[in-house]
Amino acid sequence: MKSLQVLAAVLLAVTPALANDTTAVITTGGLEFVTNPDIVMESEELFISKDEIRVVYQFRNTSETDQNILVAFPMPDIVPSWYSDVAYPMGLEDDHFQFETTLNGRPVEATLHEYAYAFGVERSKLLKQLGLPLLPITKQASEATDTLDEATRAELLHLGMLTPDEYDEGEGWEKHYYPAWTYKATYTWEGDFPAGELVTVEHKYKPSVGGTVGVTFLGEAYEGYDPATEYRTKYCTDDGFVAAVRKTLTNPDEAYSAPFTESWISYILTTGGNWSGGAIGKFRLVVDKGSTDNLVSFCGDDIKKIGPTTFEMVKTDFWPERELDILILNRNGDL
Repeated sequence: MKSLQVLAAVLLAVTPALANDTTAVITTGGLEFVTNPDIVMESEELFISKDEIRVVYQFRNTSETDQNILVAFPMPDIVPSWYSDVAYPMGLEDDHFQFETTLNGRPVEATLHEYAYAFGVERSKLLKQLGLPLLPITKQASEATDTLDEATRAELLHLGMLTPDEYDEGEGWEKHYYPAWTYKATYTWEGDFPAGELVTVEHKYKPSVGGTVGVTFLGEAYEGYDPATEYRTKYCTDDGFVAAVRKTLTNPDEAYSAPFTESWISYILTTGGNWSGGAIGKFRLVVDKGSTDNLVSFCGDDIKKIGPTTFEMVKTDFWPERELDILILNRNGDL
């Protein structure tokens, strides 16, 4: 096995998710997302690519009273998986998600709320006491957990916050310990929503993009796991899509001989239903696969190709019932 000390610097499994606006209140336990009965989301324009996410909302305060509300933008849960060679955006530890937001064209300063969880229990305070970073997917975090004293290591193992690994690189067996906690983050900001007026909110940021070094969904089922079924459910990879990929195999008997790598992007849509009425008046999604040689698959209705690399879905009175998961197959060379 490759040294995980090296992998920690460049390879990670990220649960890549982006997010939709929702209103929120801050309590002693953290953030709670609530329904706002007066603010209607009249439209949402969402653009997704591997390089950038842009989303433009138009809200209307349907009440007769001006409102100043707290708006929350939940970010992806980042879950380290030290046994998967999966890339994540370099620089995430320095600038997080490069999140920018504007209200009616004016920049808004958002506050980042960060938490660490293990087995559903928040462990942020403990990590801070130990001087460990909340973001688990950095070289700094992996080096810090690998040099913990025996008592602290035992405590974190007991809490499910470390992943042990043993391997031999030719100089005898080594044992190392890596972060296993989940990172959760939400940006919040306060905005004025005048009575009866239309307010435009725009977000843009660099997405977390997971992926693999080969095509996995053509592989055979094993140990109760069927990759083809998972991808069909999550990304709606239909028969035509699968057949198109199979045609590219350089070795018909080897599923990983397809000349593609995978990129995964996910976006939290369901929090968009936390506004008055629950439905988004007009919803428009544009997905850019990046290159004409790439392939893309995601679940939706009436998806249309509107450009050499772009695909569109438009909905009226859209009630998001599931999150959006996008699979992009990158022709080798288009990373």
